[in-house]
Amino acid sequence: MTRITVVAAVIERDGHWLVGRRPDHKRHGGLWEFPGGKVDLGEDMAEATRRELAEELALEVTHVGDRLTTYHDDDSPFLIEFLHVQVTGTPQALEHSEVGWYTLEQLRIMPLAPADASCVAWLSRRDRAGSA
Repeated sequence: MTRITVVAAVIERDGHWLVGRRPDHKRHGGLWEFPGGKVDLGEDMAEATRRELAEELALEVTHVGDRLTTYHDDDSPFLIEFLHVQVTGTPQALEHSEVGWYTLEQLRIMPLAPADASCVAWLSRRDRAGSA
């Protein structure tokens, strides 16, 4: 199976993280995710992140930072790269059924897509290690 790279933007403001609820008709429909999408042929991850966030949320990306974690979705060809991203603007739910800003505590109990639940666990471990 050919791997397909997907970017997921991990965006934090004032202790809250931006996530969107996937439309019901899509894979993992109804579950929450960090926004992003497939890297198109000829794009790098930063370019894909800028395009996807403009298309999905009408946000302008001001900085694409480090890769935070990577997740291979076992039941698909997707390799999801979670990237630290900074944006300007107010997110609009153009592709998601809804979007919102949530704390890590809230995200830990929300119904997340499997890769995104893995990223939230990673962020939580990092957060606990930073406060120890």
